[in-house]
Amino acid sequence: MTETPINALLALMARLRSPEGCPWDREQSFETIAPYTIEEAHEVADAIARNDMAALKDELGDLLFQVVFHAQMADEAGHFAFDDVARAIVTKMERRHPHVFGDGERPDWEATKAEERARSDDQSALAGVALGLPALMRAEKLQKRAARTGFDWPDAAGPLAKVHEEIAEVQDATSDAHRTEEVGDLLFAVVNWARHLGVDPEVALRGANAKFERRFRSIEGAPGFAAMSLDEKEAEWVKAKQG
Repeated sequence: MTETPINALLALMARLRSPEGCPWDREQSFETIAPYTIEEAHEVADAIARNDMAALKDELGDLLFQVVFHAQMADEAGHFAFDDVARAIVTKMERRHPHVFGDGERPDWEATKAEERARSDDQSALAGVALGLPALMRAEKLQKRAARTGFDWPDAAGPLAKVHEEIAEVQDATSDAHRTEEVGDLLFAVVNWARHLGVDPEVALRGANAKFERRFRSIEGAPGFAAMSLDEKEAEWVKAKQG
């Protein structure tokens, strides 16, 4: 029987972690691999944003490798294996789609997830909002969860006033630690304002990053850019914005 690609990948991962495998791979743990997992997920999103299907294929492979890596480490420790991961997600998706895999009606997605959280040990409305999410995304998810309990501004005016309040508190901060805390509060308030405006802050900031990178790359190639005064560089920047 021909070996399936997924079985070949699982065998490769087991070999890498074996005594005859790679010293670096053997030394890794869930904690050391987690940052790579997050990075690969972002690279998948980047390939999608660039509509680069060749890159997406490669990045999905890299992300799948991360899943297999974690599953192999869990298997070695006696916790679960890759098949258990696959079986668990199949079971969860079938439960969440009774209108497809059963005779039920199409469920309220958020209500279904809330019922699942209710069966866990952590009963908070904020349970399950992953710590590893990008900070802006996690802030928005925390705010949305809190909003479902009624803890929310009625409109965008409240969050906007809070943004102005937090700006003043950043300006009044008297130490680096205090300033860092207040800047965090300011960013959290901006996310809340964006949410009330119907703007995804992660998408908005990603767009701003791309715009800044595109414009800066265009001006840094100007003759003599490094030796220009700040005013001269600003003039180039204004031209780039108008271009």
